[in-house]
Amino acid sequence: MSAPIVRLHQRQRVWVKDRARFKAMMMSRQSGKTYSSTLELVDDCLDHELNGGKRRWVILSRGERQAREAIEEGVKAHLSQYEAGFKALEIPYEGMEDKALEVLLPGGSRITGLPANPDTARGFTANVLLDEFGFHVDSKKIWGALFPVISRNDLLLRVISTPNGKSNKFYEIMTAGNMEAELRASGHVQAGVWSLHFCDIYQAVAGGLDRNIDELRAGLNDEDLWRQEFELQWLDEASAWLDYDLINAVENEKAGARDGYQGGICYVGVDIGRRNDLFVIWVAELVGDVFWTREIIARKRISFAEQDHLLDDVLRHYRVGRVCMDQTGMGEKPVEDAKRRYGEYLIEGVLFTGAAKQMLATQGKQKFEDRKIRIPMGDPAVRSDLHALKRLTTPTGAPRFDADRDDGGHADRAWACFLALHAGSTPYQEYAYHSARPGAERRSGDHFDDDDFDDGRDIRTTAGFNARRGIW
Repeated sequence: MSAPIVRLHQRQRVWVKDRARFKAMMMSRQSGKTYSSTLELVDDCLDHELNGGKRRWVILSRGERQAREAIEEGVKAHLSQYEAGFKALEIPYEGMEDKALEVLLPGGSRITGLPANPDTARGFTANVLLDEFGFHVDSKKIWGALFPVISRNDLLLRVISTPNGKSNKFYEIMTAGNMEAELRASGHVQAGVWSLHFCDIYQAVAGGLDRNIDELRAGLNDEDLWRQEFELQWLDEASAWLDYDLINAVENEKAGARDGYQGGICYVGVDIGRRNDLFVIWVAELVGDVFWTREIIARKRISFAEQDHLLDDVLRHYRVGRVCMDQTGMGEKPVEDAKRRYGEYLIEGVLFTGAAKQMLATQGKQKFEDRKIRIPMGDPAVRSDLHALKRLTTPTGAPRFDADRDDGGHADRAWACFLALHAGSTPYQEYAYHSARPGAERRSGDHFDDDDFDDGRDIRTTAGFNARRGIW
């Protein structure tokens, strides 16, 4: 019986075998950067234990879910394979003791996964793996807190990520020494104290990774995302209205799930699309003074009847204070129909004039800068739409907001998000009323019996400022 074999493609093998004190790697999505990096951590711990020592490693990930995945799908998977190999070779091994975010080895070595922030970066003395470091919130503050911790000569530092714009510490590390062209060509260079590694999707597949590049590219269906996530290009952020640092700062693992709804007042933005663009509904619940994204619905080429059905479902499920809808062009009829069903107190149509788009974009960006919104973590479609919106200047000097149109839309999720935030910008009043039967209109001197009401209950609802609606 033979021991299990860990299969790595060529660039992974070069990375794992490199035992430089400081090393960093930029690797394509789907290429196994966390898998190979956690293998090095396990190998390092076992090497020390076989020689009577022990090691301490900490994996700092962008969130708790990513930290758990690094432990479960990386560290524990590798240790399980080693245990099977030791058993097959009849080598005594007591096995590991594992917890949710930590693994203890028999010789006392320990590997811990943590969500990254400046405080956790200060709280230990250990070897460190910074996982997807380009996406860490406050990456420069984390770096400032972390580097003194690993100043001891026997401690190692590993940094891995895909690109995420140019305004973070990962970009500075990977472009150290002005050797980027050589790095991309060769896959490995020494830049001062840093051992830098590079592996795009083409190099990974050439080195043995089993992936269909054409199928991946067609499935992703977004050239900017392909260039960043798979070809590892630094996208120009000069004209991006929301840069990646702003987007990173408001991502949260608990955002974006309908079952996270806490029963509070929600605000809804609807961007209307029928043929080329997406139809998007963005639902944000106001918790304290923060807008938590609860649901993002995006559909393409669906009928207006289907759009109405999706909006109806949202209004049934959530306590909605206000809905702002794109009324431009084909949006006229959906807005008119929604007002007929729910009333002008709840539905507001917004014409996307230049002034209106500037107001929505400015108001929305302010919420991002103040961190008063939470969006789903790591959703490539949401990130792409938010980053795609650009502020351009017309020949007359006037600002214009636009985005390149592709099969994934026209920054439609961004506009739906801004509409939801605009919906939440108007104070609401809460009041009690009896809901009348559909079509019932109150006239002076009318008398209503109990049968004129749906169920005789007082219903609490919300409305925009100075709204008037219902039977008083």
